[in-house]
Amino acid sequence: MSFKTLQIAVLLSSAILFSQTYSLRDAFLNLTFTSITEMVSSNDGTNRMFVTQQRGIIYVLPNDSSITTPKIFLNISDRVAQTGYTPGLLGLAFHPNYINNRYFFVFYISNENTPLRTIIARYTTSPTNPDSALKNSELIILTIPREIPVNNAGKLAFGPDNYLYMGVGYGGPGGDPENVSQNRTLLLGKILRINIDSSSGGNNYSIPPTNPFYGNSQGWRQEIFTWGMRNPWKFCWDIPTNRMWASDPGQGDWEEIDIIQSGKNYGWRMWEGNSCYVGPCDTTGMTFPIWVYSHALGCTIVGGYVYRGTIIPELVGKYIYADHCSGKVWALTWDGINPATNQLLLTSGFLISSFGVEQNNNNFYVCQYSTTGAGKIYKLISDPIGIKPVSNEVPNEFSLSQNYPNPFNPTTKIKFDIPVGDAYMRPVQMKIYDVLGREVTTLVNEQLKPGIYEVDFDGSNFASGVYYYKIIADDFTQTRKMVLMK
Repeated sequence: MSFKTLQIAVLLSSAILFSQTYSLRDAFLNLTFTSITEMVSSNDGTNRMFVTQQRGIIYVLPNDSSITTPKIFLNISDRVAQTGYTPGLLGLAFHPNYINNRYFFVFYISNENTPLRTIIARYTTSPTNPDSALKNSELIILTIPREIPVNNAGKLAFGPDNYLYMGVGYGGPGGDPENVSQNRTLLLGKILRINIDSSSGGNNYSIPPTNPFYGNSQGWRQEIFTWGMRNPWKFCWDIPTNRMWASDPGQGDWEEIDIIQSGKNYGWRMWEGNSCYVGPCDTTGMTFPIWVYSHALGCTIVGGYVYRGTIIPELVGKYIYADHCSGKVWALTWDGINPATNQLLLTSGFLISSFGVEQNNNNFYVCQYSTTGAGKIYKLISDPIGIKPVSNEVPNEFSLSQNYPNPFNPTTKIKFDIPVGDAYMRPVQMKIYDVLGREVTTLVNEQLKPGIYEVDFDGSNFASGVYYYKIIADDFTQTRKMVLMK
């Protein structure tokens, strides 16, 4: 998780750009979080979501937007590094048979700096309280020494083969001067794969015989699945296509998306994206990204998931990812044959650290990273039909414009402005009333991000006459008159 720092004041003062199609809706209206690093489902039929806080707390959330207090599932803050921008509790994965064995696994950087190390540990959920884990149940699965507390990566996930995969950063100073990622006698700068359902060699796990270096005689670590990774922050599987996707943040120029295959070398530190970083940059044996973008668009890629949800059908099959610093969210299309194509969905205006996918409906969540406790979780949605952002400009105050044309028959347009506020999304209502003050319809009832919007009103089913339209947004209300003339 090698997030590069970015001055938040600069980010917030920049213009918030708009997509014509997509936006983010506050998924838990009453909740905020500090330094979210992961959001996952337990896949046990309960449709609960689990959110990791960097400094060592895991929260459990029912799928209910109105909840007021998250439950603490596990607090290991006394074991987790409490300083620095990248160390901490970084990964969480539930055993494929969690519903029966109650096992889950965490990835954290230990708070004991002598020596500094990454810990992969197993915990067990209480047999009497499914919303509470047993802190004293910790079983250390794997310990990985590291040089300094940066470039940690931290993703954990079980693959379709039920093996546990781990994304481990190279764990050293900028540029990987010791070429750790290419050193197959070390676990750093790799994606690892182990079997946690059996043990061998004095370890609390065993090596899958299908691992690329299983039983090798060169002294290479048998846990390695791929190498030449810089800092694989997030990865996922798309089951229908049988592809494993990963994002690998770059050093100073390029961010990349890879399709992960067993035994492949993904190039770091010889290659950053498709560009030579430290020569000689031989392409022999290298596997290159399917997509890269430059630091003109951001600073650190945040991998997501292939969209398989139901509420945005046009995104099905596309890989949704983001940039931590710029807050941009994209959808990448790749069929395995033709060059990938990329689509900007939206610019959030905040730091993004992770994504989540709901179990029941595959709804897609975006996690805001905030060290001050203001982090939110948003659901990716299509913008409401009929409500369209019409400008990249961010207004300074609320306003409601006169409809046009006026008089009209049978349709007219109404423009309104929503300024930046304390929250990214603001609840907005617009209602239509007849001349007697009776409400006849609601045009807008949505949470909207700051911007200049336009909504259409169709009076085909209404009689000629005078009507009033009223906007309600936070403490702002304004009413204007319009005339339908048939």
